[in-house]
This record gives sequence, C-alpha cells and structure tokens, in this order.
Amino acid sequence: MAENTAFSSSGADAITRTLDVQPEQNVASPSQLDQYYEIERTIAEILSGDYKRIALQFPDELLHDSVPIYRRLKAGLGAGRDLYVLADTSYGRHVAVGSCCVDEVAAQHVDADAMVHYGYACMSQTSRLPVIYVFGKKLIDVNDCAQRIAEVFDGQRALLRLDVAYTHQAEQITTALRQALQVPVSTPRLSLVASPSQTPLESEEAPENIIYIGAESLGLTNLLITHSDCNVYSYDPTAKTARLESGRTNRLLMRRYAVVQKARDADVFGILVGTLGVASYLPLIKHLRALLARAHKKSYTISVGKLNPSKLANFMEIECFVLVACPENSLIEARDFLRPIITPFELEVALQAEQSWTGRYVLDFGKLLASSDSEDTPPPESEDLDQPVFSLVTGKYRHAKRYGVTDKGEETATDGDQPSSSVILRNQDTAVALVDSAAAQFFQERTFRGLETRIGEDAPSVLEQGRSGIARGYGDDS
Repeated sequence: MAENTAFSSSGADAITRTLDVQPEQNVASPSQLDQYYEIERTIAEILSGDYKRIALQFPDELLHDSVPIYRRLKAGLGAGRDLYVLADTSYGRHVAVGSCCVDEVAAQHVDADAMVHYGYACMSQTSRLPVIYVFGKKLIDVNDCAQRIAEVFDGQRALLRLDVAYTHQAEQITTALRQALQVPVSTPRLSLVASPSQTPLESEEAPENIIYIGAESLGLTNLLITHSDCNVYSYDPTAKTARLESGRTNRLLMRRYAVVQKARDADVFGILVGTLGVASYLPLIKHLRALLARAHKKSYTISVGKLNPSKLANFMEIECFVLVACPENSLIEARDFLRPIITPFELEVALQAEQSWTGRYVLDFGKLLASSDSEDTPPPESEDLDQPVFSLVTGKYRHAKRYGVTDKGEETATDGDQPSSSVILRNQDTAVALVDSAAAQFFQERTFRGLETRIGEDAPSVLEQGRSGIARGYGDDS
C-alpha cells in the first residue's frame, strides 16, 4: 500500500535532499569566521544574560558553519552552559514557512532559556524567549551604492531599509547617501538582542521615498506591498545595480485585490496557523474567529505545518484560507492551491460591507490588532440577512450562507471560540448531528459518504464474472 503523505511523511526528504550552498567569500579562515559570525559579541551577550541552555538556530544555507561556530562558542563560554544546534527549522512540522522566524517551539524541546538566531531574520517580535541575532556581515561597496542610487533617486527625503546582513555598515551607507543625494536620510534602529516584550525593529515615520539595500527577496516584497504609496529604490550589492521598484507594486496589489474578491464570495473559512513563535499570534487568531462569527461565517482553525496543495485539498468544505504567519511569509501566491489563501488584513477588507480599499496594507500583528480595536464597530441592527450580494468574480448576485443565525433571523449564542451548537443526540442508536455545522451540511450534500455498514439490511450479492478486454471492445461471458 502506498503511503499517504498528504499530512505527514517519514522525514527522509530532509536527509536525502541536496543543498546548494555558496559560502561567503569573506569567510575563508577561522579569524574571518569569528568576525563574520560575531563570536565574541555572542559570548558576551550570553554571559551578560547568564543563560545556561542556549539554542543555536541555523538556516539550511548556514548549516555548514554550525560545527565550527558551536566549538568556538563552547570554548569561549566554558563549562556549565549547554549549546544545542537546531538544524530542522525549515523542515519542522510545526513551522509553515521559512527559517526567518525564531523557532521557539524547537528551542522548547531542549528547554532552552535563550536563542541565537543566525542568518536572515524577519525581525518579528518573539513571545517566549530572549533572542541574540547574528546576521552575518556581507560585503558591500558603499561608494558604488551611493553612486548608483543617486543616478535613479528623485525625492526630498528618504528612509533607508537594509537587508539585515548589511546592518553592520548602516552608518557608513547612511552617510554616503546623504552626501550623494543631498537630502535627509533616516534609518530605523535595529536591536541585535531582543526580549519577548521588545520589538527588534523600531517603528518608522511615514516616508516619502524608501531606499532598500539588498537582493530581491521576501523582505523587499513585503516592503513594496506595505508601502504602495511610496517610491521604493533598491540596490543589489552583488549585482551592483539600482532601480525603481514601484512599477512592480501595482501588479502585486492587483493580484491581491483579485484574491480579496474571491474571499468576499466565501462562507466557510479555514484559519491556518503558520507560526507558533511570533508574538500576538494567539490574540490575532481569536480576533479572526470573532470577526468571522460576527459576519455569520463559519471558521475552522487548522495547524497543518508545511503548506502544500495536496494537504489543503483535503479540506474541501473550506472555501478560503486565512494564513496567520510572520509578515514576510504571509503573502502566498496560491496558483497551485485549490482555494485562495489570504492574509488577516485581506480578510478584514473582504468582510467590509462596502467594497473599498485605499491600497493601505498591514501585515504586522500588533498594528493589525491595534487598528482593528480602534475601527471595530458592531454590525447594524437593521442588517438584512437575505439581501443578495453581487460578486465581482462571477458577475452575478449570490445569496450568502449565514451561520450562527436561525431561520427567524435571530442570532445564536455563537462566537469564534465556544459555539453554542454542541453535539446533540439524534436517535436511540447514538447517531449524532451537529446543529449549524458547516461540516455536517457538507457531509449531507456529498453523494459518496464512505462505506456504510448495512448488516442484516441487504441480501448478499451473487458473485458474477465481469467484463474483460479493452475499453473499445469488451468481451462478455454469458
């Protein structure tokens, strides 16, 4: 029997998979490795916090340096402190996205009291453990960067955003840009050590223009979609090229707007838990449940680990998924998925009574909850539940299904966490039915409901010889 891998696998892929690793050019000797990965600073931070059990989180592309880093840290820290290398972050079943997030769940497996996160990071606020960030120190030609940006830049002021691997030269880059552009250039402060109560990246003022230093990445995509009203200029230190990125934003926003329209037509939603480490993910899930219940939508909360089309296709009754993940991994191009996948902010837009969107986009959990609390208004008492809704996807009017509402238009005592429609007894044979259940309704509408045992109800059939041959010319034995 073939193994069903829709929900789980043996893990052999993680062992047999071949990684394309390209070591950094400036990490060729032990002394360069110590400098690139900031061994002395890491040791000082661990001793300062008096941490005893420390988890070292590496992405796949840096695993080849994990052993020498472990040995250097162990030698510098001495006895009495335990180090653990987390090497399964990008494949872990509890993580739906990449290794840019701090994997606090894996760290809890070894009872760690602190973490060291290596490589690229999305800088999302953590919920449990203090984190020491080690981004690495990639090479960049500061003068060429300023010169290339000056050739394409047009504005009165700018905000500098960098790939975290270039933060070690943020001050030099800022100074060079100010001299080349002759305009004010500001840089948000980035904390290299973050606690659960601290945001690693400070909030920024509304910029007129944004200058991004780094290659094309999820970080740049996140920046484009959350600042669609700004011109974004990027400089790739590897290719040494600069360009205006804003033209790409409109196409990206239009694709997201089309997904929002599909979400407006959905009545049953699945909330996908894509992170267990980003702060405020639990309050956000609770908020989404309440939001859907208030709109008379049915919702399920699902923790599925790694996303793939086959896995989500098992939930046929769900018409749209809402992914709760870190900001840089929330935007899923769901071309290969059967159902659309939207962000929590897109859900709020889709549930608005009037179809309006200014282009404002929020991916940060804290900002999303804050804006929701300030703009949250109860539905009007005179709401007509039978009013048809026009669909921009089909071009027709549709009658939306209303969950949590009786035939008389009265709401049941149902919220996102504790539905009042519990399981009730249907007959003496202990068969049960779910009142106001989308799953039960979907089950009733299915033509195939599995193998039903009808012992004693049907006479056994006579075994007969069936047809043989090929489709165009069967042979009947009669």
